[in-house]
Amino acid sequence: MAKAGKKFLVAVSAVDGNTLYGATEAIELAKKVAFAKFDETLELAVKLGVDPRHADQMVRGSVVLPHGTGKTVRVLAFARGDKAKDAQAAGADVVGAEDLVAKVEGGWMEFDSVVATPDMMVQVGKLGRVLGPRGLMPNPKVGTVTNDIANIVKQVKSGMVEFRVEKAGIVHVGFGKKSFDVKKLVDNLKTIMDVIVKAKPTSSKGVYVRSVAISTTMGPGIRLDVSKLISEL
Repeated sequence: MAKAGKKFLVAVSAVDGNTLYGATEAIELAKKVAFAKFDETLELAVKLGVDPRHADQMVRGSVVLPHGTGKTVRVLAFARGDKAKDAQAAGADVVGAEDLVAKVEGGWMEFDSVVATPDMMVQVGKLGRVLGPRGLMPNPKVGTVTNDIANIVKQVKSGMVEFRVEKAGIVHVGFGKKSFDVKKLVDNLKTIMDVIVKAKPTSSKGVYVRSVAISTTMGPGIRLDVSKLISEL
């Protein structure tokens, strides 16, 4: 732990806490100071001027990253009949109906993302206490409950990420791997930011995007120039 602590302090010392960086500069710096031996995820944290306690100020959505996430995503699809065949043909790793609901209810959790057709949601709703806390519950607002099951499976497999504002008014979402080149990471970052900005609730007053920061999984936070970033979207 002491060795890792020293590396983190070195990384922190390379970041000027008083500087608001441009997207490219921030990502270059994040990659430069990254010290973990594994391929860290680049993570985005956006502080929003909303109160998530009010339903009309909830910010959530999904977006397909132009260069993917760098992760292999295991997709579980709840569907019947022809829709099940469509999901399987589109690349879903596990497809099923009531039998699959029972399997997940019994504790099986070997998947990373869940999609479903609308007719399955009466059954899938039973899994709310299992999937909800893990952020895996299918939701029509982010496109994971749909009759176009083949399309959503393809999107998730190709790099779709979901986001939802937390109680503190912050959105956390990964946007690629340290091994990605800078341009791809910038493209992914701006794609997410564009969707978050467009998701501003009509009831939100004052400054909407209050601060933006990025970091690698183990690295220090690097603050971005919000005005410059939004002007580039």
